[in-house]
Amino acid sequence: MAKLVRADDGLQWQWLHPRYWPAWLACLFIFLLAWLPWPLQRRLGAGLGWLAYRLIPRRVDDTRINLQLCFPELGETEREAMVRDVFREGGIGIFETANAWFVPISWYRKRIQVSGVEHVLAASGQGRGVIILGAHYSALDLNGAAASLYFPLQTVYRPQNNPVLDWLIRARRRRIYSGQIDHADMRSLFKALKNGETVWTSVDQDFGLKQGVMAPFFGYPAATLTATSRMARVNQSPVVFVHFMRNPDERSYTMLFTPPLENYPSGDDLTDAICINRELEQLIRRAPSQYMWFHRRFKSRPPGEQPPYQKKKKQR
Repeated sequence: MAKLVRADDGLQWQWLHPRYWPAWLACLFIFLLAWLPWPLQRRLGAGLGWLAYRLIPRRVDDTRINLQLCFPELGETEREAMVRDVFREGGIGIFETANAWFVPISWYRKRIQVSGVEHVLAASGQGRGVIILGAHYSALDLNGAAASLYFPLQTVYRPQNNPVLDWLIRARRRRIYSGQIDHADMRSLFKALKNGETVWTSVDQDFGLKQGVMAPFFGYPAATLTATSRMARVNQSPVVFVHFMRNPDERSYTMLFTPPLENYPSGDDLTDAICINRELEQLIRRAPSQYMWFHRRFKSRPPGEQPPYQKKKKQR
């Protein structure tokens, strides 16, 4: 037991308290999942997604609202089928995350069809750092693991509230990323770019209007981060997008890197935000059900406008 709580591992004695036992069981469960045969993992993931669709109504409602706003051209039946697919893909993504954390990354080299990696390598050769913009696709960490096969990269992350899960995620991501930067630690992020590092970050979540501007996302106004423009200005770093998706055979993947954005940053936050969302939309449309539509992308609204989601029920 003492080995579990070595200081150099970042572990703490108090994490052995019974209130953390569910988190430790979750860690063990994730480890075991990674070693199941992939066909079984895929079926279990689909089943887990079906359970989430049935048992987490608030997330299902949020997904329905997001798809209604972003895909108004779809009929109700078609859109509801897409809602179910989003949860199915999310369930499978949990297993893909487990694989990214524990399975040898080289196992995926022959299973990934990659294009555009030359854009990243050429941008890196300029010595000004490279910003890779991703999004919350269901196979998010597997995407990072796949990219690490071709070039070293650091990632920007948001710490978890549960310290045990936060430790697990950071510990397993060390095998993928050369560095991990807290999303609030802009100084370290700027330093990495000035040192010519490649930094991966996601720019598709709503962090409020104190950190962003309203810009169209699938035609609907969304709070969009302006930090990306500041990051690029620090060292005139090229900005590249990445998209990662599971292919229809569900045994292989496609990873795409775009050419660096032109005339970015433009000097205008709104223009830059519109550019970012437009590029993201084009990539998400390649496999829309593999995007995590269950987060509240449109929760921030202009003054006087109510968010489209139902209010969370207060705990008694």
